[in-house]
Amino acid sequence: MKRIGITGQNGFVGSHLYNTLGLTPDKYERINFDREIFDESEKLDEFVRQCDVIIHLAAMHRHPDPEVIYHNNVDLVKKLVTSLENTGSKAHVVFSSSSQEEKYNWYGKSKKEGRELLADWAERAGGKFSGMVIPNVFGPFGKPNYNSFIATFCHKLTHGEKPVIDNDGEVKLIYVAELVQEIISQIENEGANTFYEVPHTSVNKVSEVLQKLENFKNLYFDNGEIPGLESSFDLNLFNTFRCYFDIKNHYPVKFIQHTDPRGAFVEVIRLGIGGQCSFSTTVPGITRGNHFHTRKIERFAVIKGKALIQLRKIDTDEVLDFYLDSNEPAYVDMPIWYTHNIKNIGEEELYTIFWINEPFNPEDADTYFVEV
Repeated sequence: MKRIGITGQNGFVGSHLYNTLGLTPDKYERINFDREIFDESEKLDEFVRQCDVIIHLAAMHRHPDPEVIYHNNVDLVKKLVTSLENTGSKAHVVFSSSSQEEKYNWYGKSKKEGRELLADWAERAGGKFSGMVIPNVFGPFGKPNYNSFIATFCHKLTHGEKPVIDNDGEVKLIYVAELVQEIISQIENEGANTFYEVPHTSVNKVSEVLQKLENFKNLYFDNGEIPGLESSFDLNLFNTFRCYFDIKNHYPVKFIQHTDPRGAFVEVIRLGIGGQCSFSTTVPGITRGNHFHTRKIERFAVIKGKALIQLRKIDTDEVLDFYLDSNEPAYVDMPIWYTHNIKNIGEEELYTIFWINEPFNPEDADTYFVEV
């Protein structure tokens, strides 16, 4: 088992990496890191002593004064190098650099100098160093106006604002889960020191991305229809978009119910995509679920009885409660990385329709059991 520490553990990429490593606890022990550790040399030394691998992601990306970015980022690396030397560490240090290195701005300068400082330490001390030049990263839970233009667009479209394109250029992109797998491959790399450019997984014009997101808004956010997703990029972009909803106020979404003397008719889901649809009955007092997915799209639709559907983002404590009653048929969709369940809180059997965008595969279930 490797002991892994992540500086910037609570940041955009860091939190995804931390949570993904947690899916295989038999392979990786995660050494907890808080930003304040950099401010106390004793705590930083203790952190470094525990780590077989250190992923250095902590960095400032934006500030009104670019020189502040430079000094902050270089100082963090210097503190880490000092701690590596103090502890006699032979850890494998993985460093996230940027294509901005070539642009000679203050951020790029900080990344280049930080990389060189860590590479020099590895050569002197017999440690191991991997430097990764990372393209533009997007994915769930990125900060609007900070991490990615995609985060900004998603937030605006789901909060009643209109996105504006400043520069409609082509952008090389990588999805955060793809980047995490690339970092894990470096964790597992036992070879020589490396410095390389992480391959991007898609190239898109900014306007093309916005057009896709506007389509998601019109079909899905406004009308509940799952759009056609023709590529892995489309699926990743859609799952990113879904994580910017104001979930507390968006769900449950009531169906349009058509009634006549024969009874009632409700359209449960309209698809531009395939998948698997299931039906369940649940006796009173029983809870189903308590698991989460990292890529799947899932809908719970209550058609008879009363239910409590609960969601909790796995690295938070807040539980979201949604009460559904078949007198007003409704659904809740499950965002990725939210553990969820459904409980029969009525006095009769609960009838639920479950739809998921891919058939169940026991060898790649993408289902991780965690209590809400």
